[in-house]
Amino acid sequence: MSQLVAHSWRERWAWAFYDWANSAFVTTVVVALFPVFLRNYWAQDLPSEQITFHWGNTNSIASLIITVLAPFLGAIADRSGKKKGLLASFMLLGAVATFSLAFIGENQWQLALFAFALAFIGFLGGNIFYDSLLVDVAEEPAFNRVSALGYGLGYLGGGLFLVLSILLSLHPEWFGLADKATGVKVAFALTAVWWAIFSIPLFLYVRERPVARTQQSLPSLLAQAGRDLIDVFKKIRQHRAVALFLLAYFFYIDGVDTIVIMAVDYGQSLGLPSDSLIQAILITQFTAFPAALLFGWIGTRYNAKAGILIGILGYVLIVLGATQMQTATHFYWLACSVGLFQGGIQALSRSYFATLIPVEQAAKFFGFYNMLGKFAAIFGPMLVGWAGLVLGSSRMGLLVLLILFVLGGLILMLVPRSQDV
Repeated sequence: MSQLVAHSWRERWAWAFYDWANSAFVTTVVVALFPVFLRNYWAQDLPSEQITFHWGNTNSIASLIITVLAPFLGAIADRSGKKKGLLASFMLLGAVATFSLAFIGENQWQLALFAFALAFIGFLGGNIFYDSLLVDVAEEPAFNRVSALGYGLGYLGGGLFLVLSILLSLHPEWFGLADKATGVKVAFALTAVWWAIFSIPLFLYVRERPVARTQQSLPSLLAQAGRDLIDVFKKIRQHRAVALFLLAYFFYIDGVDTIVIMAVDYGQSLGLPSDSLIQAILITQFTAFPAALLFGWIGTRYNAKAGILIGILGYVLIVLGATQMQTATHFYWLACSVGLFQGGIQALSRSYFATLIPVEQAAKFFGFYNMLGKFAAIFGPMLVGWAGLVLGSSRMGLLVLLILFVLGGLILMLVPRSQDV
């Protein structure tokens, strides 16, 4: 019996270490180094508004591709029993595309954005199968603990690797490198290596549950996925509280994700020092986790809905404050504020949604919830990019996010209390 338990926890740690592995891509590439390097190296000859425009559209297009594919990829994985194989395919796509960033030359912004889009698709697509493997490494009573283990390792691994990346980009001479550009490229290459190496435990030790494999053709699998999606959508329409919450979530989580993606590029467009912007990301990374615990207490002491509304109000103030930002010190405060509310609003959104849905259909409803979160990530960056381009100001472009947060907050206030549903 003890051997079985030990083996079970080995699988759970192996599964959780994939979060440690791929979080380096988010912190180093998506949030910190790529936006800075795009503006200062790959697209240095483009006007600021055009850089923001192309960066926002690239993120949106990659998210759209995965949003369209997600339900079909999930259906194929569930019915074929090949989650690990599909995860490996997307992980390799992401890692190889990330590694290729180290070899893209100056002013080659189109090629850099194409490689980033492939890497981002690999990251987002891999997470579909990574999340679904939770049921293969834990039973329902342990879902929360095992899932939290993954989140915790992700915050820690992503933050620690970001420290290394920052040192490579700010002090390349410490590592015997010629200049900062070389340091950044080495950081991109190491991100890919980190992602691939720390994914290995999952592929070695995690065992998929046996499934009754059918001989369905690919068109048949895709058709079944479409029917499942329609079925869930019909059930959501029958639960007013769930439908209202998902609509509110769509708007405010779009604003949250957009700020994460566009923050460094926005600071760059205002002429703030690149070194200060990258360092500020560390503040966000190490503030988000304890903030989630704080908001968890708020949700328990009062209620999750109130905590989410506090978070939305916090983001409204962040957007307004960001439009007045002038110095690196202001950006540090912005980073701290984003970290404070980011961890809290994400944690309480998931727990509040759990109180609204039918328990016996939790898996299907959460699948729709996760797909909607990816779908929301399409519009925010595109809105900011287009608004900045049309208005000729990155500051004015950022104000469009107020629409997302205000709409999300107003709709959330209409959601009935769980006991009234």
